[in-house]
Amino acid sequence: MILTSNELDFALHAVRQASALVKVVQAELVTPALTKDDRSPVTVADYAAQALIGKLLDERFPDDPLVGEEDSTALRTPEQAGTLEQIVAFTGRFVPGATPEAVCRWIDRGSAGSGERYWTVDPVDGTKGFVRGDQYAVALALVEGGQVRLGVLGCPNLDVAHLLPDGGAGMAGGAGTLVAAARGEGAWIAALDGGEFTRVRVSDRTDPAQARLLRSFETAHTNTGKIGELVEALGVAAPPVGLDSQAKYALLAAGK
Repeated sequence: MILTSNELDFALHAVRQASALVKVVQAELVTPALTKDDRSPVTVADYAAQALIGKLLDERFPDDPLVGEEDSTALRTPEQAGTLEQIVAFTGRFVPGATPEAVCRWIDRGSAGSGERYWTVDPVDGTKGFVRGDQYAVALALVEGGQVRLGVLGCPNLDVAHLLPDGGAGMAGGAGTLVAAARGEGAWIAALDGGEFTRVRVSDRTDPAQARLLRSFETAHTNTGKIGELVEALGVAAPPVGLDSQAKYALLAAGK
């Protein structure tokens, strides 16, 4: 892999750690007994992953702002004491000695505004996929001067073998996939738990009829009528691929 920089090393490490954390939360809190409307596992995973990335950013780039989705205001209320206790417990597996006050402070690293240089994180993208045991992603990017300089995706349930040039047919399972890209240096993938990076490229097919549409799994997240019109206009024959989260962009980058 030719991508090397202190920022990229940080992003790879942070996303690997956060992906491992949310995978543990999913394994322990997402059970068959979970009701359809119970988003508590996602809430715990969101906050814990953002706290961990905030902590790691404090250590490596303490002056860099972080733009995230969460803040600790609700967690500091008596009603959310149990949720905060869970978040601290999961975060503490990766940051020994984590306390409620420290975890809230790390979460609030994500409350910064954007600027000339900042990091932005989506700690668990694809919440319904997370609860279903399907695709979801941890997403982290560095923005400088209004342009994304680098981005890293952790996809714990996306089999890295599927994305390789000679990849297999199965999409889910395996060790998961780590996707990294930097401006001008292409996109690269590796197993989430380590190993060599392989460069990937988008498909070189030019006939629209041979294309396959990649869209959201949830029909509420897309305009199915307009998509149908597009498919008809292009003459696409293959059925669309529905996928939760930014994991779909990993497939797109790899020409799948």
